[in-house]
Amino acid sequence: MANVIKKTTRLTGLKVLKNPREELISCYKNIIKALNEMPDNAAYKRYTMATVNQRLTIVQNENDPSHIEQKIKCGQCEELLIQAQNELSLARRFLVEKPWEPLARQSPDNQWKWPI
Repeated sequence: MANVIKKTTRLTGLKVLKNPREELISCYKNIIKALNEMPDNAAYKRYTMATVNQRLTIVQNENDPSHIEQKIKCGQCEELLIQAQNELSLARRFLVEKPWEPLARQSPDNQWKWPI
């Protein structure tokens, strides 16, 4: 762990995490569990799994939160955790909605055409 402990995120309403590394690892592993329940041919699973595995590897190999932030390049650890929690929520919703399955009925003509 770094010698300097961050006192604030400087983002309104976003508190500093006490154990950002552990929380990120836990959330990324939960995302992977949810993704593993999806079929292998689901595009969402393939692309999300690649991103989550890349981030999980970085978090597991780095002990300093500032190094994690620099390598992932998507904000502070607190923001990364919010992103991961949102992704987990979406993955769980996809497990219910099953967007990879065929449509229940044929879509109307011109539904996907714009402008009509």
